[in-house]
Order: sequence, then C-alpha cells, then structure tokens
Amino acid sequence: MTLVPSDIRAIRDQGVLQISWGAESVDLSFVYLRRQCECAHCVNEWTGERILDPASVPGNITLEKMELVGNYAIRIQWSDGHNAGLYTWQRLQELCNQS
Repeated sequence: MTLVPSDIRAIRDQGVLQISWGAESVDLSFVYLRRQCECAHCVNEWTGERILDPASVPGNITLEKMELVGNYAIRIQWSDGHNAGLYTWQRLQELCNQS
C-alpha cells in the first residue's frame, strides 16, 4: 500500500526536500533526488539503463519549483533546467527507505 506524504517542503538553505509520512520525517538531498530521476531523459525506457551520468549533476543544484501531479506525484523543476521526471509517492517512499 502506498502512503501519501502528510507534508513535503523544500528547505533550500539546507539543500533538502523534507518529506513527512505522519510523525516520521525524512530529508532527501536535492543532489540525491536529481540523480534518482527515472524519466525517459535519465533512464532508457526500453533497457532500464541509466542515461544520466550522476557526476553531471552539479553539487549545488537546487529545487526551483515543485508542483502536485494528480494525487500521486510531484514534478520538480531543477536549477539545471530539468523538469521531466515525476516523483510518485511510491518512489519517494523507496528513496526515503534507502536513505
């Protein structure tokens, strides 16, 4: 079962996206999140091979804009111009569990 975050906020001065799942809160760095994008620009949709070179993501990347997509995901506009990826609640749960 996929949980829905109770709160999501960008803490830009710390470079993290803070995601709350009820009483629990997890901080994911912007760099980590950007490197984990699974859109067709970052991952080959046929082979699953990662196209994005993690080293190409600037260490000072920041989240410029975030918007809700339906009731299941957020879309992030990154300072490197990328905005094609969706971060579903399920994917965010996976990333929080890996951190």
